Amino acid sequence: MPTTVDVFAKVRGHERAEQLRAAREADLLPYFRELTGPAGPITEMEGVERVMLGSNNYLGLTGDPRVVQGARDALDAYGTGLTGSRFLNGTTSLHVELERELAEWMGTEDAIVFTTGHQANLGTIGTILEASDTVVVDSGDHASIIDGVLQSRAKMRPFRHNRLDKLAKQLERAQGDGGGVLVVVDGVYSMEGDVAPLPEICDLCERFGARLMVDEAHGAGVLGARGAGASELLGVEDRVDLRMGTFSKSLASCGGFVAGSREVVEFVRISSRAYIFTAAGVPAAIGAALAALRIVRSEEGAELFARVLDNARYLRDGLRERGFKTIEHEIVTPVVPVLVEDDWKAALLWRALYDAGVFVNVAIHPAVPPGGALLRTSVMATHDRRSLDRALDAFASVKQGFEAEHGPLPAPSTTR
Repeated sequence: MPTTVDVFAKVRGHERAEQLRAAREADLLPYFRELTGPAGPITEMEGVERVMLGSNNYLGLTGDPRVVQGARDALDAYGTGLTGSRFLNGTTSLHVELERELAEWMGTEDAIVFTTGHQANLGTIGTILEASDTVVVDSGDHASIIDGVLQSRAKMRPFRHNRLDKLAKQLERAQGDGGGVLVVVDGVYSMEGDVAPLPEICDLCERFGARLMVDEAHGAGVLGARGAGASELLGVEDRVDLRMGTFSKSLASCGGFVAGSREVVEFVRISSRAYIFTAAGVPAAIGAALAALRIVRSEEGAELFARVLDNARYLRDGLRERGFKTIEHEIVTPVVPVLVEDDWKAALLWRALYDAGVFVNVAIHPAVPPGGALLRTSVMATHDRRSLDRALDAFASVKQGFEAEHGPLPAPSTTR
């Protein structure tokens, strides 16, 4: 008789199993809801029209005719897929143009395009680091960053979110680790919507001789005069060694990129397993991203950046006026989190809003710290005031009945 443990045993009775079962039975599961229409400011989900406040389509370009045409043109030119990796037979002129224009946009020597944003972090971090190196990460960093570190087998030293004193302590400790040191932070954090203190992080990296990589997934296409992200906005582009971005947010497609020095990008291009052994992004995705990037880099781009941030302020202030506790930051981003602080209440509030015609995201532990459950709302440049007011009215109407049945929600602080 075999004596080994069944590797599937862990899928039964895990810590989330009972919570998942109860949520499904009550139809409170906020995940895997089906879109039945395009992902615009107002979208159809499961056959019902709802205000979309749960998308990363920050500039609203997924439905832009120019972006759609870019996808169609690429489809007509190259077909539905390339059936091979970029390394072998999957590179097209669209990839080359996109990499060149991304590097120009980021102000770097070169850029490399990956099939997904997750692979961009995984394939870069997992390639440039090795077991003798140390990587210092913010506790709020995206999972793809952590996955890249795990693949590299480098020593990982995490520090508490945006705590510069903790970062300094970890950099000091890393001095004795014996290898190179890389700091990796998000420019804009996806759940809370806050911006990393990049000038101070750059100071610490220079003081301790560490390299710096910034994940601009939620900042690129939103922040800065060119929309090049938090690094541009905070004036540290020339002090950041590598910058990562995605196409699935402001660039209205799917894929990712890393921009930096030519020698580093070229090393990743010929060494990254996630790059070499993954099929190239489908032509339609590359064509759409290239078309969206050209809109972002045109005069129209600045108007879109201003509009999405203005919508974020409007939603944030409206939620606060209606008694919701929002996480507020000095720098406005498209992400407007509403604190609930209880996982089950967050799911119940999500369902009430969903029934009222508003879709938002739910973030519970481990996506946020314990006791930090929130509704992640986010806006698009293409939301109009009527749609946002409709959403705010739904929040207000839901709140009264929700608190009567489930108890009070966190209230706004008295200071701004």
